[in-house]
Amino acid sequence: MFKKILIANRGEIALRILWACRELGISTVAVHSEADSDALHVRYADEDVCIGPPRSSESYLNIGSVIAAAEITDADAIHPGYGFLAENAHFAEVCEACKIKFIGPSPSVIRQMGDKAKARELMESAGVPCVPGSRGILSSDVEAMALARKIGYPVIVKASAGGGGRGMRIARSEEELRSAIQTAMNEAKKAFDVADVYLEKYIEDPRHVEFQILGDEHGAVVHLGERECSIQRRHQKLVEESPSLALSPKLRRRMSEAALAGARAVGYQNAGTIEFLLAPDGKFYFIEMNTRIQVEHPVTEMVTGLDLIREQIRIAAGQPLGYTQDDIRFHGHAIECRVNAEDSESFVPSPGRITTFNVSGGPGVRIDTAAHADGVISPHYDSLVAKAITFGNSRLEAISRMRRLLDLMVVEGIKTTIPLLRRVLADPDFLDGRISTHYLERLLARGRSVAAHS
Repeated sequence: MFKKILIANRGEIALRILWACRELGISTVAVHSEADSDALHVRYADEDVCIGPPRSSESYLNIGSVIAAAEITDADAIHPGYGFLAENAHFAEVCEACKIKFIGPSPSVIRQMGDKAKARELMESAGVPCVPGSRGILSSDVEAMALARKIGYPVIVKASAGGGGRGMRIARSEEELRSAIQTAMNEAKKAFDVADVYLEKYIEDPRHVEFQILGDEHGAVVHLGERECSIQRRHQKLVEESPSLALSPKLRRRMSEAALAGARAVGYQNAGTIEFLLAPDGKFYFIEMNTRIQVEHPVTEMVTGLDLIREQIRIAAGQPLGYTQDDIRFHGHAIECRVNAEDSESFVPSPGRITTFNVSGGPGVRIDTAAHADGVISPHYDSLVAKAITFGNSRLEAISRMRRLLDLMVVEGIKTTIPLLRRVLADPDFLDGRISTHYLERLLARGRSVAAHS
């Protein structure tokens, strides 16, 4: 087992990793920017190193500074969390070259899965269902037009190196497609410094369902069930739950088998997620593989009883999983709501100092957060304030507990998305499981319509 782990992240995920390390008896090093000098992960770590100014490109994304911090503190491993350097193949290679264990998959797997077009080709070769589309990056508008006519409109243009909804444009005609290609390429170049794009059939009104994967360094791979992540805005998830109401036992088995086939095809090691679109007709299609721990991993922990961060560390240390697929048991229902520092109507960010922060406890309640009274939500980083997670023996019980948690949660000094989350939890469509990736758009549109006629 490792003696000391450097946590190359901030906020709630840095604390989450820190707690897992403490339980395993592993010393921790917190790195931080000048803006985070008073952050909780800095306060609670065994050691801390300032790695640069507030701007993430000069601190949390500065590979040289992160590696130097690991070397001067004699850390023998680095956990990247999610975001920042978590899916940076070059960073994983530098760790390898410096004989510091990167807690995640190999650089080659990160690179393969980070290229969405290559990932699609690899999944197709493994027999994983993929959305009809180009077999690689588009070489010309002429190729795109011909393919769109073949598979039928609407289609979606995606950045090959994309993520987070950037570099994606929908087209419902040839005229729209020409514009979509250029716009997506420009956005991809600006966001990822790579203008390559590919084309897929656009699946109308799908659900977003993902499977959690764990693979050790001895060839064992298991799945830990699915997460329903359909409630999202601009491809950013707001509410996640497990299990999904949309999956019958037969469909769950087919999707999990596809996820495992994809993971085995790339020789996956550590924690990862295979993401699918589930069409209204029951067909499912591979979207992408996230080669890191996910923000929403707590819902999987709640229904399986496994500590995913602990498992990541064990796997990276060379330990076998120690269990098979048949050993994994699923129980109850879990929901996660992301409380962000945003106006719940306009979604304008609301950074600033928190004057009051109070959360309730009770059975089946978990809060993952680095926020506290007098703490600051910095304009330099993600707007996440807290992840509210509840567990129940049934979905109804988990929802009831989440409603209680959000009703009693007090965050003052900044605006948050709590009012919107309360609205979702009271909505009949959500309660009945009638959701898709367009659910939130429809909910907000209904609200605007009611306001206009009142």
